Amino acid sequence: MPDFADRLALYQKIEKARESKVLVYATSDRPGMEAQIAPDVIDFFVDHLDAMWPTEKISLILHTNGGDTAAAWQLVNLFRTFCNDLEVIVPRKALSSGTLISLGANRIVMTKQASLGPIDPSLNGPLNPLIPGGGPSHRAPVSVEAVQGFLDVVQEQLKVTDAAALATVWNNLSEKIHPLVLGQIFRTRSQIRTLAKRLLAHQQVEDEKREAIIAFLCSESGSHDHTINRREARSMGLAIENASEELYAILKVLHHHVTDALKSRSPFSPDTELAGAAQCNYSCSRVLIESVAHGSHQFLSEGVISKVQIPQNGIPQIGIQDSRNFEGWRKVA
Repeated sequence: MPDFADRLALYQKIEKARESKVLVYATSDRPGMEAQIAPDVIDFFVDHLDAMWPTEKISLILHTNGGDTAAAWQLVNLFRTFCNDLEVIVPRKALSSGTLISLGANRIVMTKQASLGPIDPSLNGPLNPLIPGGGPSHRAPVSVEAVQGFLDVVQEQLKVTDAAALATVWNNLSEKIHPLVLGQIFRTRSQIRTLAKRLLAHQQVEDEKREAIIAFLCSESGSHDHTINRREARSMGLAIENASEELYAILKVLHHHVTDALKSRSPFSPDTELAGAAQCNYSCSRVLIESVAHGSHQFLSEGVISKVQIPQNGIPQIGIQDSRNFEGWRKVA
């Protein structure tokens, strides 16, 4: 399996091609071991940025399904304090909060298969609705735009205008979704539009196009799963650059190396890990932060999977026990 030394050689080629310093942020989309953009990465990025300082230009290579909106905003501001020219390179996908980060770049360099996505957030928290059939800690995410879409249907399509009827709709909604979650939804909806508008200033988008971009990314795409290729992104008015053939060849190899490091193509399954054994150790990389100047930081989950006997009606049944003995950041190179 390729290691950091293999990726390092590719980063050096990209730095030469782009005349910049390369910074890499990849979060796992491996089923069972997913990870997201989160605030705990800030200090590690500071260390990498300090090591590459001073630099005029940073090329952020980004691979993610998204994550925390506030962390994305904080990261863009951090990157921009260390350079005057920030570009985001997307080999495969920078979705949701990854797209939000991309909006804050001077340009977005995309491959043929790269995709961005809507930035409408979903809220997760202890007051969210319970997932039917799940335990007390299994809470369903609440889509900000789905709630607004429901209210738009009631008022604009069904033409419900009577105050008493609207109060009934609201009461029914608040029985399904906690009022404090609803309050946070409307605050978040306003906030995400404000953040997107401020970030797009770096791409010098015209006012009219900027408002259209924000409207599409926040609500008009129709689905949070909608993917935006580079042709559509450019037609919207975003500052898109096609990866050159030389850069594309490097990024294609790099993408395979990163997905191999994160084991993205093989779902994490205790049965598969055991492979017939009674017990096995495992170690999974879930986030990569890497640079030529400061090596590799990885978020790791490590533990021991064991087959155990579970008494059930007097008949022992075989179960799986996952004893996680480490979960956190480690500098591996």
